[in-house]
Amino acid sequence: MAQDAIVEVVQVRKSFGGKPILKGVDLDVPRGRITTIIGGSGSGKSVLVKHIIGLLKPDEGEVRFEGEDICRLGSRALAAVRRNFGMLFQHSALFDSMTVEENIAFPLVEHTKLSGRKIRDIVREKLELLDMAGIERQFPSELSGGMRKRVGLARAIVLNPKIIIYDEPTTGLDPIMTQNVDQMIKEAERKFNVTSIVISHDMASTFRISDHIAVIHEGRIVEHGSGDRILRSDNEYVRRFLAAAASPQRAALANGGDA
Repeated sequence: MAQDAIVEVVQVRKSFGGKPILKGVDLDVPRGRITTIIGGSGSGKSVLVKHIIGLLKPDEGEVRFEGEDICRLGSRALAAVRRNFGMLFQHSALFDSMTVEENIAFPLVEHTKLSGRKIRDIVREKLELLDMAGIERQFPSELSGGMRKRVGLARAIVLNPKIIIYDEPTTGLDPIMTQNVDQMIKEAERKFNVTSIVISHDMASTFRISDHIAVIHEGRIVEHGSGDRILRSDNEYVRRFLAAAASPQRAALANGGDA
């Protein structure tokens, strides 16, 4: 295991219905850093992340969290490991019928025996840390898209996880909102001392926030490293992927900036 890796994926293979999806994936996730996994649709990004959090078991290989192969754990031990992960879903996935306080408190109610007062104190603390004090009684429908993202993040970190996973956090957002979400991810890394794993198609966002980038193609990691290393990669797929991602921006500039 790499000295600074909190998660290590070792030669993981997974097939569904006889169709190989992961074909020997190797990946180290550095502790306390932002790692972004990029690749085309159907490349295996989401399946890989489901293995990392123990929702799927590989046909072959190991997934290690802090040096322990979670694939060998029983259900109770695996549940304990999963508490080290928080998840921010693509559209925040808040409960519309619950207040902000109730949404953030949900994991505490489900997974702890804390008193109602203690839970409310924790919720207020997380909201204050994310610059959202005083919105406990509001409903998701009363919040802007950016505020809903932050509430989703507050819920993701309420159990004090070691790792936060972001599923396509900037999909469908305008450029200003995208930059706000990028800043939120970097703030979370700093304020909560967490490791972040991001699944993304957004190349501008990826290169703004990432300390480490992994490119997955046809079930294998074909390149990984710093943003500079990815940009300088001589891997044919990586070069084509980055060129395709840049094409819409170049087209917009050629047309006077209209996307």
